[in-house]
Amino acid sequence: MTEEQMRLLSIFETRVRQLMLLCDDLRKENNDLKVKLQMLALECESVKSENKTIKAKYDTLKMAQVVSFEKNDLEKAKAGISKLVKEVDKCIALLNE
Repeated sequence: MTEEQMRLLSIFETRVRQLMLLCDDLRKENNDLKVKLQMLALECESVKSENKTIKAKYDTLKMAQVVSFEKNDLEKAKAGISKLVKEVDKCIALLNE
């Protein structure tokens, strides 16, 4: 082998080693990213579950408020009807005099 060929072989070996180190680094980074992705997927599922629970609680609260308003309106309606009945009774009493 000539000296030029030896030099080229040495350069080639160095570059192959560099590529191997780069490949190892990329594998490590890939594994780290996979682990991070799994953690984020678990966190996402947890957030989705929490969101579903909060939505259910919100819907329950909305329904409770609707029922509360209906009770309040019902009490107002009863009071209004009682007032009207009293006025009608007064009018009947005046007519009977």
